[in-house]
Amino acid sequence: MYLVYADEQGNVYDHPELYGLARSGDMIVEMLEEELIPLPEGATLVGLPCTRAVGMNPETGEMLPLPAGSQAVGALLPQGFTRLCLPGYVKTDKEYKLPLFGYSAVVWKDGGFYVAADPTDNPEQWNPLNSGREAVEAGVEALTAKYPENRLYGHLSNCALGYECLTSSNTFLGRWEGAVPVSYSCNAGCFGCISEQPDDSGFVSPQTRMNFRPTVSELTQVMLEHLKTPQSIVSFGQGCEGEPSTQAKLIIEAIREVRSITDMGYININTNAGLSDHMRGIVDAGLDLMRVSTISALDDHYNAYYKPRGYTLANVEKSLKYALSQGVYTSINYLIFPGVTDREEEIEAMVEFVRRTGLRLIQMRNLNIDPEAYLNLIPPAQGDILGMKTMLDIFRDELPEVVIGSYTHVPPTELARVKQLPINI
Repeated sequence: MYLVYADEQGNVYDHPELYGLARSGDMIVEMLEEELIPLPEGATLVGLPCTRAVGMNPETGEMLPLPAGSQAVGALLPQGFTRLCLPGYVKTDKEYKLPLFGYSAVVWKDGGFYVAADPTDNPEQWNPLNSGREAVEAGVEALTAKYPENRLYGHLSNCALGYECLTSSNTFLGRWEGAVPVSYSCNAGCFGCISEQPDDSGFVSPQTRMNFRPTVSELTQVMLEHLKTPQSIVSFGQGCEGEPSTQAKLIIEAIREVRSITDMGYININTNAGLSDHMRGIVDAGLDLMRVSTISALDDHYNAYYKPRGYTLANVEKSLKYALSQGVYTSINYLIFPGVTDREEEIEAMVEFVRRTGLRLIQMRNLNIDPEAYLNLIPPAQGDILGMKTMLDIFRDELPEVVIGSYTHVPPTELARVKQLPINI
């Protein structure tokens, strides 16, 4: 398991002697052979600016940073793979903040690149190689010509072609989960927001947030164009927008209009679920799927990252319980980080949260963040750090009825649009 590093020009090398190391939180750790898998198709290797890779002398066990002029390398994994370790590095500039990506540890082994990751879900749908540029361009041309006045298609065309967003690409390819962004405002101030950052944050947002309020007509055109097969999904709440439920009135009207025309496919919302009354109205309008973003089931950790405005984690739980009682297939978008998510107290709290809310699916999402900035933000560990692999095993053992995945799934046939027994809200 040899160290992988890059020079300042971005050329990647494997070290002839030193073994690769990783990080769990702020600790440099050895990588476990049984946690390594070949670098997945669709993954990307990137250099980490202002860092030096750290390797280990296999004979002495000494940990050694590489000389100046080199930098650590991380892998950006496609959906379907949960990272188990961060790259092993030290920063050369303590003030520099790494771009907002989810960096995973990578090594050279048996003539190829390997990463510390768990194949949590089928990666096929979200493999970037399955969104051919020419096909997306043809879809953009066709739909923007068909709906020349629809600003959403104009906005999404930049997401698909400029940012290569796979959900917006699906919108133009007419398949799987397609994007329907709706909101330019938000009721949270997420530390790692990828669409809007304060000027003094030190982060550069990798996407530009939408800056207009779409009409019901614009929304329904996109939704009806996409909802043409039983397995199709349209989703409010994208990386290029704020919190969709702040535009609940628009969403409710659009869902009602669409469902008066077709019952094909599924309507999903990706949300923080903090506006409980708004979420109730959206559910009652005919929502099928709800994915709630969370980073923790502990208030102090949740509040430190999300900086919620006018709501608490209790409101999130209330929204999930109500949605379940009305037959909505509920899941969480669980933002995970090795050395934090696998803390003993985090695992215990999340298991109880899932049980209380009756969640059907946990979507593991690698948190895009600068590790040092995140660790300085959140409360310190209170118990043992068990390891990401152990965390996944505990979830599978303690929550056998819950699907562990990486993206939104169509519900099992027996659950689709079937009302669940009411639970105490």
